[in-house]
Amino acid sequence: MKSEELLKIIYDRRSVRRYERRPIPKDVLNAILEAGRLAPTARNKQPWHFVVVTKPELKRRLIFSSWNSFMEDAGAIIVGCGDSREKWAVVDVAIALENMVIAAEALGLGSCWIGYFEESEVKRALGIPDHLRVVAMIAVGYPAEKPEPPPKKSLDEIVHYETFRREEGKL
Repeated sequence: MKSEELLKIIYDRRSVRRYERRPIPKDVLNAILEAGRLAPTARNKQPWHFVVVTKPELKRRLIFSSWNSFMEDAGAIIVGCGDSREKWAVVDVAIALENMVIAAEALGLGSCWIGYFEESEVKRALGIPDHLRVVAMIAVGYPAEKPEPPPKKSLDEIVHYETFRREEGKL
């Protein structure tokens, strides 16, 4: 893959909330998970576990915990957990999940981050141990549609070189 192709995948990626109801082949799902496994971590601690949910009854419990009914049609929900005893686990898990999101896009699948959920409900539904924190979930599946890009701020609005600059009347 060329640099331009990778950038196109990143630039074209959208949060998908409508999926075709079809399973993700095991080799495709494993390729996505492998992209997460190979993500960098602080001091190479790899403080993560990922729970892959495909069963409808478990997906319903995750929907209940997050109020995101669109997850029902996703081929899989990947729940990213970090070891709460490790200082940088949340960041490390987020990096791994984003690798998975980019890999899914490269493989023709869509995805959506789910960051708002009742953690205790997710942990109870999936039997996640107390020392692990549920960092986020990602719904993954074959997109039923490609959403239009949302408006984004320009680089001039968000990037500061050397020191933070404030525009008059802002911040």
